[in-house]
Amino acid sequence: MLLTVILQAGGNQLFSTILPMVLIMVVFYFFMIRPQMKKAKEHKKLVEELKIGDKIITTAGIHGKIVGSNETTFLIEVEGGTKIRFDKSAISLDATKAAAKAAN
Repeated sequence: MLLTVILQAGGNQLFSTILPMVLIMVVFYFFMIRPQMKKAKEHKKLVEELKIGDKIITTAGIHGKIVGSNETTFLIEVEGGTKIRFDKSAISLDATKAAAKAAN
């Protein structure tokens, strides 16, 4: 009922104004939000699968091996036996799996 009244009283102008905004939101969702959510889910899975002894690369480009972990951080051993604690979100790549893929 309300829709019929809107369409009769200049609703075409209202419809032509709202439609582009709705289309922009749909495009924004499929090209911006959805890929970011997918990427975040993949990163979370990557971090959950890491274990002590895995070689990793951080977002800063530091290569190392995981020697310890707790709820939010990993203890990484880099060259020379130096140990650095990194937040789990700073892990960029599981070098152990990447090397195995390259070997195949």
